[in-house]
Amino acid sequence: MKLGMGIGPLGAPGGARIIELAKEAESLGFDTIWCPEIYGADCFTPLAWIGAHTDRINLGTSIMQISARTPTSAAMQAATVDYLSNGRLILGIGVSGPQVVEGWYGQPYPKPLARTREWIEIFRKVIERKEPVAFDGDHYKLPLPGGTGLGKPLKLILHPAREHIPLYLGAEGPKNVKLGAEFCDGWIPMFLSPYRMMDMYKDAMAIRSPQFEIAAAVTVIIDDDVDRAIAQVKQNVGFYVGGMGAKTFNVHKDHIVRMGFGDAADRIQELFLSGQRDQAIAAVPDELCDEIALLGPKERIRERLAAWKESPVTQINVGSGDPDTLRFMAEELL
Repeated sequence: MKLGMGIGPLGAPGGARIIELAKEAESLGFDTIWCPEIYGADCFTPLAWIGAHTDRINLGTSIMQISARTPTSAAMQAATVDYLSNGRLILGIGVSGPQVVEGWYGQPYPKPLARTREWIEIFRKVIERKEPVAFDGDHYKLPLPGGTGLGKPLKLILHPAREHIPLYLGAEGPKNVKLGAEFCDGWIPMFLSPYRMMDMYKDAMAIRSPQFEIAAAVTVIIDDDVDRAIAQVKQNVGFYVGGMGAKTFNVHKDHIVRMGFGDAADRIQELFLSGQRDQAIAAVPDELCDEIALLGPKERIRERLAAWKESPVTQINVGSGDPDTLRFMAEELL
């Protein structure tokens, strides 16, 4: 089992916090440090900053939204970070949701799976650098038809450090996860339960290669009071299920429904959208929080780690910036 760590908030200007965390994780033997991207800080700049201050730890995007950049633009950024870090980038990608894609990036959201397939194909062509890139898809066309008529297929000028940069897909729905198992090197799940994943994702698990990585984000809270730890997880789950999406379209809510908590998911969303956020958070089931996180005293966490070790998960991305928690997880798994 590998360990990763999400950097979370950047902290005060200057970046000292994330460098301190990255160096601590690297010294403990963590495999990857992951940087998010929603509609705040981008995911590449902090990783470049971290890469300049570390030597070994891999640099992961979690998740780079494919609507934020054209495939060629993303390939240029990925190849540059990978080049400067001596081949340490893992590019985690995802489609996000219509609120962000259409509201923030001004891009169309429909048919995300088809768009992802095309995006991946173009990205691979750019990084492999075998020939000038031309593509005639439903969502992406290179060169652009019409316009001045002067566009032509081009090849990346930079010679990448590697011909293959690992692509991990951030996904929750079974079809999306299957797409990742078919076309990507790994999967970054959210709100994953090791007790339910084989049933929920049986098609993807059946076709994944032996080298397919599963890097699961797992909140870890060491606390003698289990209920207090669960309450912290409820805050995050309640926000995503209740507010990260519209009433008619919320992929996180749909995911919780598939996990078997449909009635609770409906109640959380109803309360959240009506302005009753505290009640919505309180309505998140304790059982759900306990399954997707590692909570409680150290001995309890040790016991519950067994389910993660027996699952197909290959990397636990520790959801904590506490050095003592990072050291404890390193002692238990590394």
